[in-house]
Amino acid sequence: MSPPARQAASGPIDWRPEDPATLADPYAVFARMRDEDPCHWSPRLRSWVLTRYDDVRAVCLDRERLSSDRLRPYFASLPAAESGRIGHIVRYLAQWMVFKDPPDHTRLRRLVSRVFHARSMQAMRPRVEDIARWLLDRLAGRDRIDVVADFAGPLPCLVIMALLGVPRADLAEVKRMSDEMALFIGSSRTSPEKYDTAEAATREMAAFFARLIDARRARPEADLLSELVHLRDDDGDRLADDELIGTCIMLLFAGHETTTNHIANGVHALLRFPGEAQRLRADPGLAAAAVEELLRYDGPSGAQVRVVARTHELHGRRLEEGQRVFIMLNAANRDPRAYPEPDRLDLDRDGLPHLAFGFGIHICLGFPLARTEGQVAIPALLARYRSIELDGGPPEWIDSLVFRGMKALPVRVQPA
Repeated sequence: MSPPARQAASGPIDWRPEDPATLADPYAVFARMRDEDPCHWSPRLRSWVLTRYDDVRAVCLDRERLSSDRLRPYFASLPAAESGRIGHIVRYLAQWMVFKDPPDHTRLRRLVSRVFHARSMQAMRPRVEDIARWLLDRLAGRDRIDVVADFAGPLPCLVIMALLGVPRADLAEVKRMSDEMALFIGSSRTSPEKYDTAEAATREMAAFFARLIDARRARPEADLLSELVHLRDDDGDRLADDELIGTCIMLLFAGHETTTNHIANGVHALLRFPGEAQRLRADPGLAAAAVEELLRYDGPSGAQVRVVARTHELHGRRLEEGQRVFIMLNAANRDPRAYPEPDRLDLDRDGLPHLAFGFGIHICLGFPLARTEGQVAIPALLARYRSIELDGGPPEWIDSLVFRGMKALPVRVQPA
């Protein structure tokens, strides 16, 4: 039975996350939720929605009452015909560590972290700089560009491809497969065709990586994929074939989808605060602090999802075992209980760490690389152009609770 709706002085909260106006600016309704109904029951999602910083952070750390193992029970609940229809999604996404609890999560993260760690990611900075320069050079002579399609989209995809040893010539195909997989991972299920497309893309990507893995087994190269293929821990444990393929798909997908939004959202925020943009343009040394504030202000991940593993109460509400909980990362990052004047972009801001990458054991594995890419890409774009202005009306935002990003960001530019 659905929990009863809670009435507020200004009327019940009617959150329509798919509404274009809400997608463009979800922060007004998030403010109402934080103040009036911090543990909000959404009839549309049939889920709880948490929006306060302390609550979201606590859920990220709660391994007893909340679970990340949400795909396995969902897959198990599907009729056999439906499960068979998305067989490759079931087979490979079930291997992603983000959908696992300890001890399975602990084992996978320990193994992958032996090769995909902060040092290996930070060592990619020169490659990131080269890729950013190459992409911007290709835009020379143009006075209009799409920040998403021309820069923020291909840059992180090329970076993670280089890290894994995927040839640059495969960019268009890899990007297509990843975008089609996002129809399952990041979008609401509005049509069976979306799942059919995502299933076909997952099957293609699995075959793509299976071929690369076979090649690296026969002849290792100096890349992360070869290290993953030949990885053994001190006890001889290794990634099984499906785990290896699933992990490669996860690294490629997560390594560029969210970072695309991170870079594009950051540029969009700076366009709204031109004074802060000019500060960063004049002083690239602000890049590290700027990236943290841009991630807080309008981060690339709208939400993470948990499942209630043990019935408990929060803010006077009873969360029943098996119910879903959406923790709204961007809502938490705009909580005035955590940040003064949270709706203002302030590159000098200091204080609590933002939650854009999550927190606790499920914090994004690739966050050091995402930070590096933002620190390189955004100042490089500002340095290349002395003027960047929106071209046309407001951008259209993707219909997703998991991803926070724009379909396109067309701008007019003047070279420096």
